Amino acid sequence: MNANEPGFGVYIHWPFCAAKCPYCDFNSHVRHNPVDQAVFVQAYERELDHMARLAPGRTVTSIFFGGGTPSLMLPATVDHLLQAVASRWTVSPEAEITLEANPSSVEAERFRGYRAAGVNRVSLGVQSLHDDQLKKLGRLHDVAEALKAIGLAREIFPRLSFDLIYARPGQSAEAWEGELRQALALAADHLSLYQLTIEPGTPFFDLQKRGKLKIPNMDRAAELYELTLAVTAEAGLPAYEISNHAAPGAECAHNLVYWRYQDYVGVGPGAHGRLTVEGKRVATAARRNPEDWWQRAMVDGHGMENFETLLPDEAGDEMLLMGLRLREGIDLARFERMSGRELDPARLAFLEGEGLVETLSRRTVRVTQAGFLVLDAIVADLAA
Repeated sequence: MNANEPGFGVYIHWPFCAAKCPYCDFNSHVRHNPVDQAVFVQAYERELDHMARLAPGRTVTSIFFGGGTPSLMLPATVDHLLQAVASRWTVSPEAEITLEANPSSVEAERFRGYRAAGVNRVSLGVQSLHDDQLKKLGRLHDVAEALKAIGLAREIFPRLSFDLIYARPGQSAEAWEGELRQALALAADHLSLYQLTIEPGTPFFDLQKRGKLKIPNMDRAAELYELTLAVTAEAGLPAYEISNHAAPGAECAHNLVYWRYQDYVGVGPGAHGRLTVEGKRVATAARRNPEDWWQRAMVDGHGMENFETLLPDEAGDEMLLMGLRLREGIDLARFERMSGRELDPARLAFLEGEGLVETLSRRTVRVTQAGFLVLDAIVADLAA
């Protein structure tokens, strides 16, 4: 998908998990009784109706089932929701349709059903290729199950990605390089490689606070990041975003909609969306509790608890925050149209002088490899 072509994405959040990982701060919930999927689908359809009224006549370029654990959904549920999207918008024949999956054997057996429903890309939450590390990360699968799921996904789906977490406690550069090279040998054309971050409200946060969990310091984390960039580029999967690596042309189309700050609807408990409504940028957010969301969707036609028209400055800041994560950077003319202001030339010149950003032809600014190590500070400086 070209940066100048307007994408339109549909994000569907399935909030349920078999277990809550100790590092996860996503909107995910464990239910010990089976979830009545058919009942929940009714609420998704209602919210899709509402979103279609907000954004009528659009052509969907990507659909993404995230979570939670979408691979706990029955293939029939996925099929029903894809048909619901197609009945409310035009879905491009080339649309990317991604489903996140955990690589347990029970879920992997559903892959053929997802493919028959229309899913053409799967994203596997592998996280590590070492059994002891998977246990420490609270994952329910082992390496053997992960390898089986990767092999099955490569056989069934046109496109595959999987995630790994690095900068884990005690992880050396040598150990990470070995694991990364093993992952690259297994990968198709896309990898998501995330540094372990400790988020408030998670069990890992409490462990770190008590001194029982120590992750690599900033210098070691930077070393591991630079190693990651070098090894993936050498293997033909360079970073196109700060944590995502792909062969040219194999970038995740749905996530490019986010990072390029294009329009997408968010459906389901805790889902966020960004839309252009009557020429203004609108942020949406749904209630996080699944049962609460379901009740409101059935009564009101949607489970949204936030519908906010963003000021031009706010939209511009979001565009910076998202767009500077991309290796391609942002178009300054578009930023100026959206925010109603120019980036401070003096700040840009200073950051360029420090080797942290670069301005390309056609007035595009992007962060350098060195700048990615201090991306948050760069965004804060330019947004000030």
